[in-house]
Amino acid sequence: MTDVAIEAPRETAFGPGRVALVVCLVVLAVLFLAPTAGVLLSAFKTTRDIALGDLWSLPDTLYLGNFAEVLANPAVKIYFLNTLLVTAPATAASITLGILAGWVFAKLPFRGSETLFLVIVSGLFFPPQVILIPLFKLFNTLGLIDTLWPMIIVHTAMGIPICTLLMRNFFSAVPNALREAALVEGVNEWQVLTRVALPISLPAIAVLATLQFTWIWNDFLWPLIFTQSDDVRTVMLGIVFLKGQYSVAWGVQGALALLASLPTLVVFLFFQRYFIRGLTMGAVKG
Repeated sequence: MTDVAIEAPRETAFGPGRVALVVCLVVLAVLFLAPTAGVLLSAFKTTRDIALGDLWSLPDTLYLGNFAEVLANPAVKIYFLNTLLVTAPATAASITLGILAGWVFAKLPFRGSETLFLVIVSGLFFPPQVILIPLFKLFNTLGLIDTLWPMIIVHTAMGIPICTLLMRNFFSAVPNALREAALVEGVNEWQVLTRVALPISLPAIAVLATLQFTWIWNDFLWPLIFTQSDDVRTVMLGIVFLKGQYSVAWGVQGALALLASLPTLVVFLFFQRYFIRGLTMGAVKG
């Protein structure tokens, strides 16, 4: 007797399962993009049109007065400058500390290093809301409330766990032979890190730079807690406080929201060539 291979029925391209999956994806995409579409439409409409309920229709003409009003507002320039002064140093500091800690945990283990690593990484699961009051009291005692320093310090500290985790996993995948060969040549540990490890870790650093910059730039919670005056507000908090003469200027807020998203888009496009590769490198230790 000849064996007859019985193939399981294949699901057609338009089977019920595939249709249900497509429908779910479409619904999720609409729900995700609806707020963005609302902001985009409001940015190109007058306050009168929005007040009359004409938000979701396409405008007959693109109204650019909202953008002109945003660019002419001196407070907006302060918002962007403050955000940059918080985002740049906090991103650089958290990545730098993550690189140093990741190298130590990956290549220079010591007694208790695994426990210390778990303690640091556990910060990823620590809800920031539980430390709002203690941090406010701490910075208030130090006289730092209504300055940029609390936001820089907190973002740096909260970025260390993810930076340490990613860099440690990446450095663990770097062959020890490279480090040993460099040490044989007479270089010290710092030179091994800066001259050997860092040049090949650009994809991981690009991922961290993109994520950290985006998270810090878009943060709303900490500026709300630590700032009180308009001179130290960041752009995300400034969107809320940007009001018209008699009512909330929805169109102006939408225009500022679009302009505020441009820096994060530029950063992502700049690191795009490394981003996908960096997400996968170091993900599996081997």
